[in-house]
Amino acid sequence: MADSPFIVTATAQTFTQAVVETSHRVPVLVDFWADWCAPCKALMPILAKLADEYGGKFILAKVDTEAERELAAYFDIRSLPTVQLFKDGQPVDQFMGALPEAQIREFLDRHIPRESDGVLERAEELLHAGRPEEAAAAIAEARENDPDNPRLHLAEVRLKAASGDTAGAEALLERVPLELAHDPEVAALRGELRFSGIVADAPSAEALRERLAADPKDSEARYQLAARYVIAGDYEGALDELLQLLKSDRAWGDDAARKAMVMIFDLLGGQGELVKRYRGRMTAALY
Repeated sequence: MADSPFIVTATAQTFTQAVVETSHRVPVLVDFWADWCAPCKALMPILAKLADEYGGKFILAKVDTEAERELAAYFDIRSLPTVQLFKDGQPVDQFMGALPEAQIREFLDRHIPRESDGVLERAEELLHAGRPEEAAAAIAEARENDPDNPRLHLAEVRLKAASGDTAGAEALLERVPLELAHDPEVAALRGELRFSGIVADAPSAEALRERLAADPKDSEARYQLAARYVIAGDYEGALDELLQLLKSDRAWGDDAARKAMVMIFDLLGGQGELVKRYRGRMTAALY
């Protein structure tokens, strides 16, 4: 284990380089353990085996919490073993206790890129470029080479949506694989489909702006214009329209303005300056 190129010992002095910086290139699994912890010792050989078996698709970093008490306190480690997965410099998931190997594999596979993921990314780029037939061919290639990739399901949802079958895409999304049920991409995709449905029969953005100029209290026009802005990628414009709707006619459409703002937050990954700013404004408008 000590000689494995995929296993490192992390200390307070080396953590930034060994974990934070490395996680920008490859996922890092941090095992917080202690010598007195029997479950830790049961888990260690499983993690070591997987680190070698995955061959560098992730790095295993071991933190002895007895020697690195301040580091354990910083990450609020309250029980052992605790295993956190870092990506892009941040902890993104964790589990506690000595899980069976099969469950740890499932945990890892949610975060470790597969070769077919690259093909699916290409399919998404083709969809954005308006080339659905080529995207369908790429998805078929990924399905043939890696039929167990759960992200195939999301690619097929996007393909249906691109073909104009929003209802079919929404129905397919409701059958998302269990391991993706809480994936932020699923929430974002659900929002995309919702806004696509809103604009399906809506007037153009220019026509909607004309309606609002004639009647600023036209709540439907404001809501549809916000959806048009989302589809165009103008999230700030959309949030601004929805905030105005929230202030002027909160009850319209069964609280539609607030729900739409939350969907946009999901589309944006739930973080960032824009989300923070408009989440604060939404809260102020509500209370």
